[in-house]
Parts: sequence; C-alpha cells; structure tokens
Amino acid sequence: MDGFQLAPIARIALLGLVLALGPLAWWWLRHRGRAPAARLHALTLLTLFLTFDLVLFGAFTRLTDSGLGCPDWPGCYGQASPIGAKDHIAAAEQALPSGPVTHAKAWIEMLHRYLASAVGVLIAVVALVTWRLAREDRTAPSPWWAGATLAWVCVQGAFGALTVTMKLYPAVVTAHLLGGMVLLVLLAAQAEALAPRRLALTRGLVGGARIAAVLVAVQIMLGGWVSTNYAVLACTDFPTCQGSWWPPMDFQHGFTLQRNLGETAGGDWLPFEALTAIHYMHRLLAVVVLAALVALAWRLHRAGVRSFAVGLGMLAAWQLASGLSNVVLGWPLAAAVAHTGGAAGLAVVLTVLLVRARAPVAQTARGVRMEPAS
Repeated sequence: MDGFQLAPIARIALLGLVLALGPLAWWWLRHRGRAPAARLHALTLLTLFLTFDLVLFGAFTRLTDSGLGCPDWPGCYGQASPIGAKDHIAAAEQALPSGPVTHAKAWIEMLHRYLASAVGVLIAVVALVTWRLAREDRTAPSPWWAGATLAWVCVQGAFGALTVTMKLYPAVVTAHLLGGMVLLVLLAAQAEALAPRRLALTRGLVGGARIAAVLVAVQIMLGGWVSTNYAVLACTDFPTCQGSWWPPMDFQHGFTLQRNLGETAGGDWLPFEALTAIHYMHRLLAVVVLAALVALAWRLHRAGVRSFAVGLGMLAAWQLASGLSNVVLGWPLAAAVAHTGGAAGLAVVLTVLLVRARAPVAQTARGVRMEPAS
C-alpha cells in the first residue's frame, strides 16, 4: 500500500478548494471596494501569512514524527482521510504501537496535506488575479513573479510526495523545508512589488543585508539537516558539546547527501560522531549569523531604519533563546517549532529589506534616505 495512490487526489484537491474559500471570502468582503492593485496586495499578504502558518505546521508534522503517519501519497491508504483508512491504521498501530503510523499521526499528516492544498489554491488565485491585472493595467507589476511562485508550489508538492514515498530521505526532507522558505521569499517579494516602499540605503548597508541574507540561508539549510537527521540531541550541554570544545566528529558521513535516514551511503548505521558533526557545524555558524544580524541591526538603527533594526534584533534574540532551549531542555516541541518560525521570520524580513533597498547611494551623514512610496 506504500507509494503513490492517486485515487483520492480529486477529493483532496476539492477539500483544499473548500478550505481556501474561507480566506478568499474574507478577503473579497473586506477589500471589495478598493482598487484592483490594493486588493491583490491584500490577497498576497493573506497568502503569505497562511503560507507562514503552513511552514510552522509542517515543522510540527516533522517534529511529532508524523511524516509517515500515512505511508502513501496523496491520501491515506488510498483514502481521502484517516476515517476511511481507520482499519489499516489500527492494524499498523497494533503491529507497532510506537511506529510511524498511528491515528493521531495520520490526522496530523493529512491535515498538513489539506492545508497545503488550500495554500496551493490561494497561490493559484493570486497568479490568476495578477495576470488579469497585468492585462488590464500596463503599469502593474510583472506577473512573472506570481507565475514563478505558482510553479514553485507545484515543485514543493512534488517534494512533499517524495518525502513520504522515499521514507523521510534526509536530503528530500531538507529540500522540502527549504522549499517552504523559498515560497515565503517569493510571496514577500510579490507583496512588496505591489505596494513599493523604497528605501535608499548606503552601499555598505545593502552589502551587509545581502551578507546576512546569505548566512541566514546557509544556516537554514544546516538547521534543516540537523532536524531531518535528528541530530539536535547530539550535544546536550552548552557552550561545550559532550564536555568538549571540539568533540569527536565524522564530517564525511554526516554531510553525505545520498543516504537513507540513520544510515551511511553504504547502508551501515550512521555513526554518532556524524550526528555530532551536523549539530556542531550548525552551532558554530549560529555564532557567525548572530553576530552578522546584530551588526546589521545596529547599523540600521544608527541609520534611522529603526523598524527593521528592532525586527532583526528581536528575531536574532528569538533564535538564540529557542535554539538554546532545544539543547538544554531536551528538544521540547514548542521550542523546536518556534525555532523554525524564527528562521521563517528572518527570511521574510530580510527579503522585504532587500526589496525595498534601492541601488546603493552616496554615503550621507546618517547613511540612509527615505523616499515616498511610488
């Protein structure tokens, strides 16, 4: 019964459409009297918010070990919901009570799929409205961003399917997490294009923001690799790891991408030293990322861009607190989900900052010049 079971796909797609009708109805009633571009901006922001929620629920699904709660895709044992698959789930749970398939895990996994379908519908609607606006108004932003987002959500759906059918293959699960972050970046860029607020920064500030964005992206990749390999508890003390500043580590096996979960490329058990290497590299880069974010926030504050300075400072503190909580408190679920939320928040805030930053300008006394929205 494992693998692709396409029979329930129409019912799941229909359920996603029904779930999307609620947010769409709210958007239409609340913004029906506004200009088309303003309505589209509001819809894009709503979709961004719900995609952010979906990323958090995806983290919750992974962290509760519910990724294989239904071992086929897109349904559950060929059914559109765990209700129709209750006999199969009961049999699997009875055979292995602590295994990947239980009634609770099945519902968590299928709720994630339903919500993903609804977000996919919203992104499709955003794309359709964007193309229509572009045809009616030549001054409207290019619809290609919306088209790219629609294409990417399809890629993300494929990664979701492979996550199940390839039995939580670490490289695929990590790619699925990164795909969610890319969706957030694309939607944030779209929203800014629809209601541009330009911020002319000095060359140094723009460069600092770009460096911070690259470091955050690499750290998110490392964090995904830590989570998908269950390497969080390889170090349970701080600031040392296993009582040492440089514990035994196996980088070769730890960072081999083509391997199954918990195994080496040769099929042997993954050494604990490999998990230590994964964890410790994420911890070391966290120091660099934290320093870069604090430095950027301080420079933005001095330049008068206080909203971004405060936002980046708070997110950096949030990530530090939630990351430490994962280590010293034994990976509590709330802290782990919060850590993913902080990473998603950083991705969105840095995207908005870079989109608003125009081409670098000459250095001024304060280092920044605001321009009215256009």
